[in-house]
Amino acid sequence: MEGTNSIESAIPAGLVVELFVTTDAAEKYQSLVSAASACGAPVTIVTERAAAALSDTVTPVGMVAVCRTVDVDLADILDRKPSLVAMPVEAGEPGNAGTIIRVADAAGADGVVFAGDSVDPHNGKVVRSAAGSLFHLPVCRERSITDAIAAARASGLQILATAASGEVGLADAGPLLERPTVWLFGNEAHGLSDEVTALADARVSIPIYGRAESLNLAVSAGICLYASALAQHRK
Repeated sequence: MEGTNSIESAIPAGLVVELFVTTDAAEKYQSLVSAASACGAPVTIVTERAAAALSDTVTPVGMVAVCRTVDVDLADILDRKPSLVAMPVEAGEPGNAGTIIRVADAAGADGVVFAGDSVDPHNGKVVRSAAGSLFHLPVCRERSITDAIAAARASGLQILATAASGEVGLADAGPLLERPTVWLFGNEAHGLSDEVTALADARVSIPIYGRAESLNLAVSAGICLYASALAQHRK
């Protein structure tokens, strides 16, 4: 894992196993190095060349952490009686996946469930895009989309799906948004399949007032999650 935001969030969560850092980075980020050591994570000084080899970014910061995986079982999220959960379905773009985790965290969601054949939340770009939020809320992977939706419904959550031709407009969703909800978000290229959309309790469309053909996946997720969060906090 790279990125000072991510490493700073992972250390107090007890997830950092070892920290590799260059001399310059150790001086620049003394507080992070000290925090890692205080949590029992070995800190190893490496050369700039070694740090670059460990990195997969264009401009490495000279600090790379080895961490434990963070994903949990779906039951771990549902047993907490969540009121708001994001469920990207077959999300394939790491940057979008990380941004969804970040916006779900900001909106106060209770978890993110990657359903179907989705990108690995431990992917380096996902971790960096999440900017530390990967360690703030539970994240789950569930291969079966139908099982994930069924389990969420059985736990008392309504299922809302984003759809361009949804029968409910987001601006008119009203009381729907106040209920404990799982939001389904589709793949970047082809959205949600008809089969998955049909499993939702309601299909919700985001109005487009300008000339854009569609919205980015992460942007759509942010709009919907915040609409639910605002409605739930107004109750």
